Amino acid sequence: MYLHLPHSQAAIVVVEVREKMLFQVGGQGTRPTFFEMAAAQQLPSSLRAALTYSLGVLALRRPFIHKILDYEDECFALLTLVLETHSLRTTDGSFAESLYGLRRRAVKIKVKGDNKGPDAREEINHTGLEKRQKILSVVFLVILPYLRSKLHSIYNKEREAALQASLWGHEDERFGDANYFDGDGNPIVSTSGSDTEDSVRERLRKKIRKIIAACYPWIHAGNEGLSFAYQLLYLLDATGFYSLGLHALGIHVCRATGQELMDSSSRISKIRSRERERLRGPPWLKAVQRALLSCAYGVLDYAQTGLIAAVFFFKMMEWWYQSAEERMSAPTVYPPPPPPPPPKVAKEGIPLPTDRTLCPLCSQKRANPSVVSVSGLVFCYSCVFRYVSQYKRCPVTLMPATVDHIRRLFHDV
Repeated sequence: MYLHLPHSQAAIVVVEVREKMLFQVGGQGTRPTFFEMAAAQQLPSSLRAALTYSLGVLALRRPFIHKILDYEDECFALLTLVLETHSLRTTDGSFAESLYGLRRRAVKIKVKGDNKGPDAREEINHTGLEKRQKILSVVFLVILPYLRSKLHSIYNKEREAALQASLWGHEDERFGDANYFDGDGNPIVSTSGSDTEDSVRERLRKKIRKIIAACYPWIHAGNEGLSFAYQLLYLLDATGFYSLGLHALGIHVCRATGQELMDSSSRISKIRSRERERLRGPPWLKAVQRALLSCAYGVLDYAQTGLIAAVFFFKMMEWWYQSAEERMSAPTVYPPPPPPPPPKVAKEGIPLPTDRTLCPLCSQKRANPSVVSVSGLVFCYSCVFRYVSQYKRCPVTLMPATVDHIRRLFHDV
């Protein structure tokens, strides 16, 4: 059928790509879909945002929590270190991957047939993770994101400092005189070696920050480009590695089977029983240690549920405050105000005629009708202009008015 198409090869490629993408969406076999891998990769950032938001809300009532927020990167790195180490030890998968029923497997490639023959084929076998791969996985999951966040914060500070310097000038140029002269105008000469060492350290620190600010955009762009390339290749089923880190470690992420889930639960129970048997000391100390271990195991067991609840709570509060802000910023449509009461005719004023089309001043049909804005009554333009110019008031209500309060009416427009 494709031979009769004008662009048969292009059509075949499009169909193959579409079939591969549909296979990725369907999620058949042990290979995770692209969306499962993307969700597992984005979960730590969502978890961090949820925890930061919750601590920020609590810090409004408990100011000491601000100290935790000052060391946000370190606290989150410590939390992820505990979670990732425990998850890799018990389930052979990261914390986010274990939530989606995924496991990490080492890749071993075997060549079938003659190595130099044209019929040689490669067979991929998956085995359990080695201790070295688990340690390196912790490095890629915890240490590298922590360093990336610190580099990003340094880059932002340097960029803000450069922006302020371009607008207001350098701090040394603005306040340098106050640092080198005393109150009498005499120069201050420092003879201590500690000040010189501090200045050298500060100068070295500034140079390192400038180097980081200059190199970080290129490093970040290269990292994002490689991540996009690996994700695109994984989506098109051109590679089994979702990221550069997994490729460097030689690890595939696979779906966990029912037997593997049962094995992991039995492995966890064996590890915990072995740790309880290692307890040493008097009976009361063993009881305290067992209680602490039980509490730690309970926290680790319910950490997944608690963190998922935290993410859900964060998303709910974000939606709630966003909808509240939209309601506050949305323009309110008020009903039109009621019409003002009709003007009252003064005792010494000119009475209104019964026919509303007549001018109260000349008692003739209005010519070039004009209204006096202070009272809302309509007269002939020439009549009301002469009266207001002479008496500075409305002829009927006697309210103060000037010729600027006269407005022409155009009925035919």
